[in-house]
Amino acid sequence: MTTLFTVPITSTGGTIVCTNPTAKQGSETKEHIYLLTFTSPKDNRLTPTFIDAFILALDIIEHRYPRGVVVTTSGIPKFYSNGLDLELATSTEGFLDKWLWRLFRKFLTYPMPTVCLLNGHAFAGGFMLAMYHDYRIQNPSKGFLCVNELEFGVPLQTPMMSIFREKLTPSTFRNVVLEARRFGGPDSLNAGIVDAVGGLDEVLGLIRDRKLLNKAETGIYGTMKEEMYARVLDGLDDHAGNLAWREKVESRNVMLREEGLKRVESWSKSPSAKL
Repeated sequence: MTTLFTVPITSTGGTIVCTNPTAKQGSETKEHIYLLTFTSPKDNRLTPTFIDAFILALDIIEHRYPRGVVVTTSGIPKFYSNGLDLELATSTEGFLDKWLWRLFRKFLTYPMPTVCLLNGHAFAGGFMLAMYHDYRIQNPSKGFLCVNELEFGVPLQTPMMSIFREKLTPSTFRNVVLEARRFGGPDSLNAGIVDAVGGLDEVLGLIRDRKLLNKAETGIYGTMKEEMYARVLDGLDDHAGNLAWREKVESRNVMLREEGLKRVESWSKSPSAKL
């Protein structure tokens, strides 16, 4: 395995290391597979500095190396990513549209196939990031995928929700969002969340079996994804529109709740009312 470059994550002393797992010392024979291994203690939170480093690593591959396949994984055995640092995210002006949506958009439109190797837990934003990859392979015996915002009262915004809606069956989408269900590797595979279970060997097998190495050669791979996921892309690019829609829905909800309360109060005053 040959190291191609390293990008620092300054806030945690971590790194994103790009290697080619098929390159051997002294050999000219290799496939264009770029394995990005990120290590940002303690659990790879999606912070501004982490995201800036991640996007830079993707840019370096896109603009300095031949087209191939990008694989992402974690250097921390327990976690792929534990999602957002909520306190930092809420205190950082423009965090969603300036950082998180940019990262999601980068993967959604990336001009090469992307594979997520889920070595450990991927919760909330970490699970969303995995879904923005083209393919996913999960550790069969360790780690869960879970969107647990329901459990601590944080509603999902449009780009957080739409990728699950686009890529999962309706029943799995419901189980992910409205039940906060935890999916281990075999359960994820049965639900269609991941394409296979395993590790790096299975990733390399998937790349070769599906002939992904040459898919980006014509230069339209990213364009095809933009058309496939046009609705998701609209949500990523129209943050103000999403907020305006949510405000309109909330205003309507307030009016309907007030009307419902009036009906209940009227009914409770009737002789036949029983509670």
